[in-house]
Amino acid sequence: MQIDGTESRREWMLNRFEYGGKNDKRIKNFRFWQEGNNAQTLYLNDYFNQKLNYIHQNPVKAEFVNHAEDYRYSSAVDYVGGKGLLEVTVV
Repeated sequence: MQIDGTESRREWMLNRFEYGGKNDKRIKNFRFWQEGNNAQTLYLNDYFNQKLNYIHQNPVKAEFVNHAEDYRYSSAVDYVGGKGLLEVTVV
């Protein structure tokens, strides 16, 4: 945060999103998601749990939080008995 209270990364992030979509005719202004979506059907519980754990651990790996359930936008809190921002059916 800058001294005047504004977010210091805003312009930098918008610039990066704009640059990401600059050479893609399908994108009008900004690219937020990275290329390379590889959708897979999750048939096995072990495989599902592996992918769910990977998603939940991303904020920990990025050092945003110490514990997955502490990340505000994660469903990890639902999997440890808490209540997150959205309705989650724990499997």
